[in-house]
Amino acid sequence: MTELDRFLTARDFLLECRDDYERAVSGFHWPELTRFNWASDYFDTLASGNDAPALLIVEPSGEQTERSYEELSRRSSRIASFLAAQGIDKGDRLLVMLGNEVELWEISLAAIKLGAVLIPTTPLLATADVTDRLKRSDARMIVANPAGAATIEALSGDVLGERLLVATGGPRESWLELADAQAASDSFEPAATTTQDPLIEYFTSGTTTHPKLVRHTQASYPVGHLSTMYWLGLRPGDVHWTVSSPGWAKHAWGCFFAPFNAEACVFVYNYARFDGPAVLDALVEHRVSTLCAPPTVWRFLIQEDIASYPVALRELMSAGEPLNPEVIEHVRREWRLPIRDGFGQTETTAQIGNPPGVELRPGSMGLPLPGYRIALLDPDGAEAEEGEVAIALGDERPLALMEGYADDEAATRKAMREGYYRTGDIGSRDADGYITYVGRADDVFKASGYRISPFEVESALIEHPAVAEAAVVPSPDAMRGFVPKAYVIAAPGHTASAETARSIFEHMRERVSGYKRARRVEFSDLPKTISGKIRRVELREQEATRPASGTRSASEFLESELVD
Repeated sequence: MTELDRFLTARDFLLECRDDYERAVSGFHWPELTRFNWASDYFDTLASGNDAPALLIVEPSGEQTERSYEELSRRSSRIASFLAAQGIDKGDRLLVMLGNEVELWEISLAAIKLGAVLIPTTPLLATADVTDRLKRSDARMIVANPAGAATIEALSGDVLGERLLVATGGPRESWLELADAQAASDSFEPAATTTQDPLIEYFTSGTTTHPKLVRHTQASYPVGHLSTMYWLGLRPGDVHWTVSSPGWAKHAWGCFFAPFNAEACVFVYNYARFDGPAVLDALVEHRVSTLCAPPTVWRFLIQEDIASYPVALRELMSAGEPLNPEVIEHVRREWRLPIRDGFGQTETTAQIGNPPGVELRPGSMGLPLPGYRIALLDPDGAEAEEGEVAIALGDERPLALMEGYADDEAATRKAMREGYYRTGDIGSRDADGYITYVGRADDVFKASGYRISPFEVESALIEHPAVAEAAVVPSPDAMRGFVPKAYVIAAPGHTASAETARSIFEHMRERVSGYKRARRVEFSDLPKTISGKIRRVELREQEATRPASGTRSASEFLESELVD
């Protein structure tokens, strides 16, 4: 049996078990691979003579770019030939600053064939962030669209050095043009890669610490995303849309590896600003069958009359942060479809989720996915029913787990110690094995002696019509030690006033136990990473300095002053 046969056997087994979770979990094993290049061994083989659509990018203007599997294969081979002629070799790091444009998919496939190491990066990064990434990654080449290229050109010469610069979107002085690659040969001889060779490195979003550089191999992401394919419930021929920005791991999950593993078509509606009716029209017009979107998008969509749109959707998913139950119920009522939550990290593929065919539990992120054994570790490192979500390494280390943090052995050892990979997230497990997200280990805190999950309080807050977004952190209190404090962004049409705060406090009294009610509300913007995740660490630091300053914001309100 060839290595491709082993990969396809594992994939086909999960496709067969898409509605049989118990069989999938008990019968699935990661394929044993040694010399496997996903792009040349799998994708090119699949693409040979295959004119089925692999990629469809639709602009709000109506302009469309489509590539078949065979076109993506040939065009990416030409780019690989072009880059090899420029001296790019196996192991060289490529910083890729592209948006949802066809060149992103083509150069990604080309880099895998070359054995080069992709470092996907959003073109929206500030100069300081790009400088940090270049210094830490020592990228040999930069591929950028006009927005990214402008940022690169603003760098000092000592930072930029002798790196090779390749541009999309037209000619630029001192840059090669990626479009010229299509004059190269498509008879590229792929690099001899092993499954241990690095393939892709992602900077984490940095919600609690300085971003780390996560290294995945020629196996851990391409093959590892079989678990993601299973969670998404993809079938050959599906039109799949994962709403995600390039430069972040979720884009590789749902816009590249998982749908291509399933022989589906990747769909992108490339909006700059969210427009609910336009998004819904795109779903209808292009007959999108499977949709994965972050909670923010789902919250926006339910503001529309979604039942009036005759969508062809079969599967709905959410990931990135836990989705509030009331949003799930609204969509189920209007579309007769559940939104299936899932959990994973940049360091892994989908670890936990609600695959098709399993009973959904309100508020739960699901069950361990095939290929993973999930443990919850108490503070002493013992397995428990509540604790830090961890992946048991054991004798069969999951193929989908990262190799480690690039150039940071100490961080790798800390994450993978005592036989487990520790996620830094806290969860609880019920009697049937369903795992519910509690919060980041760094975010969970104690108030009045009780353990508080910010997510649980935030979920109750966001049910109030005046609350668009909320973040809960501990606030020092003379009597209780700490009390929960909510930083709130007021929803459109609502004012940041004492009256609004009083309504929020009364709402919380009806919905949560007294020990975990937000006792303080401050109307404020929320600090976020560039990927959109809330940096509660900044809010915690701000609260820690509040007693020393003795000040109180004019937009902060106390429950004790407003509610009897």
